[in-house]
Amino acid sequence: MSGLAGDIVTAVLVLAGSLMCLAAGVGLLRFPDVLSRLHAATKPQIFGLMAITADVAVNNFTLGTLTLVVAIVVFQALTAPMAAHLVARSAYDTQHLRADLLVTDELAPFRRQNRV
Repeated sequence: MSGLAGDIVTAVLVLAGSLMCLAAGVGLLRFPDVLSRLHAATKPQIFGLMAITADVAVNNFTLGTLTLVVAIVVFQALTAPMAAHLVARSAYDTQHLRADLLVTDELAPFRRQNRV
């Protein structure tokens, strides 16, 4: 895509992607505990990455670029939530979270008493 329309699409996608990544960074700094920070870090980061890679695919539309963009987005969309879940579970098990912020603690009946 070239010309004014291409420049507008690029500006919108890059701006949207950078704002989402900025929101993820601000959430990491502002939220009080691990669970809140993980939520703030994973969702906007994935959407920001999708916008940036969509811009790459729009500006360089080849089969190779499209395949790479799809692979990047799928890999990130699969691994980021799983990694966040593992970090959250580890924070819960080691009590590195603010229990007063939990609305419902569904894992409380299964918590081991001797876990460090």
